[in-house]
Amino acid sequence: MEIDVSMENDSLSIPVENPFHLDLDAIMGKIDHFVSSKGSGLNGLDIKGLLPGMVRGVAGCEEGCPANALEFVDSGFKDFALSYIEGGILSAKAVMENGKELAIKMFPDF
Repeated sequence: MEIDVSMENDSLSIPVENPFHLDLDAIMGKIDHFVSSKGSGLNGLDIKGLLPGMVRGVAGCEEGCPANALEFVDSGFKDFALSYIEGGILSAKAVMENGKELAIKMFPDF
């Protein structure tokens, strides 16, 4: 599984070895460093809460039916605009307080 974080024209790719045992602190450290390098801060965006929901939506898509992904998108998550992209990809976008858009995509591993 892979997490892609993008702002402006730059992106950060974070490989996830075991999506059912996320090292959220390590992932958050990388995301925070990336966002800081763009002159922004996470300022209350609950990415740490978002990522496990995205994993539940994406993991298991190897079998076909994206029911969990679609359910997650339909229910929404806080300040994020969620969408399902063909191929089992989940996308979450949020506008940060400085007006910049932060996009997080989660790609299944198949």
